[in-house]
Amino acid sequence: MFYSPLEQFQILPLLSLGIGLFDFSITNAMLTTCVSLTFFVFIYYCLSAYGFSCFPTRWQLVLESLYLSTAGLVWDSVGQQGQKYFPFLFVIFSFILISNVSGLVPYSFTITSHLIQTMVLALTVFIGVMIICASNHGFHMLSLFLPGGTSIVLAFLLVPIEIVSYVFKPLSLAVRLFANMMAGHTLLKVIAGFAWAMMGSGGLLLVAHIVPLAVLVILFGLELAVALIQAYVFTILSCIYINDAIVLH
Repeated sequence: MFYSPLEQFQILPLLSLGIGLFDFSITNAMLTTCVSLTFFVFIYYCLSAYGFSCFPTRWQLVLESLYLSTAGLVWDSVGQQGQKYFPFLFVIFSFILISNVSGLVPYSFTITSHLIQTMVLALTVFIGVMIICASNHGFHMLSLFLPGGTSIVLAFLLVPIEIVSYVFKPLSLAVRLFANMMAGHTLLKVIAGFAWAMMGSGGLLLVAHIVPLAVLVILFGLELAVALIQAYVFTILSCIYINDAIVLH
């Protein structure tokens, strides 16, 4: 039983495995990641194996909605040139969405509430963006750090600022997702603990605990919306970064 709102984010070893200085332990974070990936692959495998029906089922409607939403997002943000990056962006969006929503299941683990996990996703996007920019523009990509028409005097001031802002893009991308998920789950735990303490006190507090429970239900719906929105925000920012790398803006 967790007594601190932050203990739900603790990474616990389920099976300790170590060879010398290397730790290969299976943790709850690793297990949750594998479950999310397995669920993602299993759903798409089942649909691809049995085919899509002209009269779609609920699962097919959900997947088609996700597919069309991501496709429209990529088309609006990147255009025709960005269609070849759609599979990557769709996998990123689906993985973050499944990870966020599965973290709302009681006694589960939210991997996107850890900065190391969101930083890996952000760095994957950032490194990919740099590869795209370098392959399309070569050394001309350095013009990103020097706006056109800038004087020599201002260049000494603007270039360091542009470099710092460019380097901090993956950090802001990772921290945004991490902070929102961690804050929301912490608030849910605090309200749930408060309602549990009131119920255990008895008397009038036993009746009054319905109030924080009602607030908890509302916050749960809000957190579900945040889980969807954060996956969308992460994807649309990735699209914007890819578009900047293509048009060198």
